[in-house]
Amino acid sequence: MRILRPNLRTLMAGGLIASIGALAACDRTDARLDRARDLADAALEQVNGDPQTPDRPTIETVPVEARAFSGAVMAETIYERQVLPSRFAVGSIIAKPLELEIEETSVPTLAEPMIAEPPVLELDPEAPESDSEVAARTAPVIESLESIEIQPQSNQFLGETASSSVVAEEASEPEQRAERIAERREALKASRRAIPTPKSIVSQTDARSRMLDTMSKYGLSGSVELSTSGQMVIQIGEDGADPTQGILTDGPDRMARPPAPRMAAAIPSLPQMAWNTGEDCPMDISPDTVRSDPIMATNCVVAELRQSGAFAYVEKDFIFDHQFARRPEGPIVTGIASPNDPLYDLQWHFRSNGSGAGQSAGGAGFADFWSRQASQGSGEVVVAVVDTGLQMSHPDIANSANVAPGWDMVSDPRTGNDGDGRDPDANDPGDLCDPSDPLQSDSFHGTHVAGTVGAAATNNGSGVAGGAWNVTIVPVRALGRCGGRLSDINDGIRWAGGLIPAFDENGDEVWNDNPADIINLSIGLFEFCPASMQDAIDSVTERGVLVVSAAGNDRVSTQFYAPGGCNNVISVAASDARGNMTPYSNYGAEVDVLAPGGDLTRDDDNDGRPDGVLSTKSAANCVDPVTNESVAGCFYAYEQGTSMAAPHVSAALALLKAKFPEKTAGELEDLLLGSLDPRSPTQCSGSCEIYPGSPIEGADGLCNRPCGGGLLNLANISGDE
Repeated sequence: MRILRPNLRTLMAGGLIASIGALAACDRTDARLDRARDLADAALEQVNGDPQTPDRPTIETVPVEARAFSGAVMAETIYERQVLPSRFAVGSIIAKPLELEIEETSVPTLAEPMIAEPPVLELDPEAPESDSEVAARTAPVIESLESIEIQPQSNQFLGETASSSVVAEEASEPEQRAERIAERREALKASRRAIPTPKSIVSQTDARSRMLDTMSKYGLSGSVELSTSGQMVIQIGEDGADPTQGILTDGPDRMARPPAPRMAAAIPSLPQMAWNTGEDCPMDISPDTVRSDPIMATNCVVAELRQSGAFAYVEKDFIFDHQFARRPEGPIVTGIASPNDPLYDLQWHFRSNGSGAGQSAGGAGFADFWSRQASQGSGEVVVAVVDTGLQMSHPDIANSANVAPGWDMVSDPRTGNDGDGRDPDANDPGDLCDPSDPLQSDSFHGTHVAGTVGAAATNNGSGVAGGAWNVTIVPVRALGRCGGRLSDINDGIRWAGGLIPAFDENGDEVWNDNPADIINLSIGLFEFCPASMQDAIDSVTERGVLVVSAAGNDRVSTQFYAPGGCNNVISVAASDARGNMTPYSNYGAEVDVLAPGGDLTRDDDNDGRPDGVLSTKSAANCVDPVTNESVAGCFYAYEQGTSMAAPHVSAALALLKAKFPEKTAGELEDLLLGSLDPRSPTQCSGSCEIYPGSPIEGADGLCNRPCGGGLLNLANISGDE
């Protein structure tokens, strides 16, 4: 796991606040610059405690739809540990074959990346191929590549080509600058393409033969999808698992499972999912038993392929969840105060860290960075949000210049909830799992996360501000109804990093025109890091992409969670408005940083509102903060979770990348982690009954929960780093 870096807090240098008018590395038009200047001036007034200027919108002066929000202080509740096993998609398996040794003369070289659409190989157990038939079928593929030369892939950090030239380009015409940015991104995109080699082609073909033999052994049919990354997805059955079968239910001879949530067999439009209880494939099991039990068929195919020794990894296609913390049950405290400030003033998490007016003890210092560093970000910096997608019609997003084209990676239309599979539409149609459950609703999780990073248009006279005012957000939809498949998430990570193409309805390649500098993963799975996910993460980080992950919300050690417990990620735990770790947050040696995640049960600033994180998303049961009247629907909501903490770190890294474009990914990470505010043991503690661990001396009944190097505070970044 990640080795935590020592906390080397950097003190801010004194001096006058720099002019907000000069925006470093800004690539927007004059109108965009004016908009950024206005909000920067407003932020500066907030920091200095100056009175508001007449042209700064207040809550009273904006329309109801621009100020209403969802969320009220919840009754204080004891968080109980309720960790459920992970889920997996029945009949879906991820595998990566070991590369075979082949003759050197048969290795082709490519002058240009030539990547065809990954083929889908249909497996018919009634007609297995012989080794000679496999060799005959693959020979033309190998021969067709023999006359081409390979160019070595660039291992350069994304953005290193734009060091000192960024400042020089500042005086260029916007059109010329945009053209140069496009050329640079195209070069970076080309350098990141994963080129399929004959080794990988032969390895996948050999693996396909082994899969066919295994399927034939049990009389199963299905398909295998090949990919340029080497990852193969096996689907047992004509269309994966039978969607009409029970979901998360117990069979008559099945090991007892935890109680199923309210997504049951009454929802025939969902793919089958099952609890991962650690069941294996009995040695004496009959083919008839395997064929009659899709869960056992999945277990047996996984077990047999692992035993073959021909694969780097074989694992179930796990289902990931977003990391909104489950809200505790209890009565809502009514009587919300009537604030007279813009919605930005409700975002305590962006404030200066402190106890004075306009400050918050849990503030992450964004206001200090915006003003003192004379930088609110740059459109050259790209943050990909791999999540539930983005509400493109949201009023604070529809007009935002910060949102770039994304991709819908949800492969199963039943989970996708939009009538189709993968396509260029990253819009979030909703992820409601069980419509019959009145306690469930669409989360619009990705919209909330992306809004915190900077997808929301800032200084537009309505709604909320984002952490990075100027940034390019690429939405990658990988979670749909009831969660998202590991195989889709893996492809989403690689596509976001510009490593693999997606394919449109005509089978043509579609590359990410904005390869990510930072990838935000506010998702979670209660499992050790799956090998295929680690493979996907490694493939982007070795090319200079920073991967930021939520630590998880189940109050357990992050080592048991993915992707928060994976290597090569910045793992983020959640803090409240006091700067203390929240009760729901995961913890442990794998955590790197503590950042605002919010706590809906607290109101430590006594403003009558919950200390959650306020961001963009459609919500119900809202309130107009001016009249205190109920509003049926709104576009902003308070939420809590390590999902909310991670985008604060992604936004912070985006600001640092814009301010210090010459720094490598590793240097930016070191700069961030070296500037944290240290936390005392009691600030990262919890009841020893819930969090077994090291008792804290002098704090009766409290045990320490390691929460990383400290609390995110951008005020500790000096301008000469």
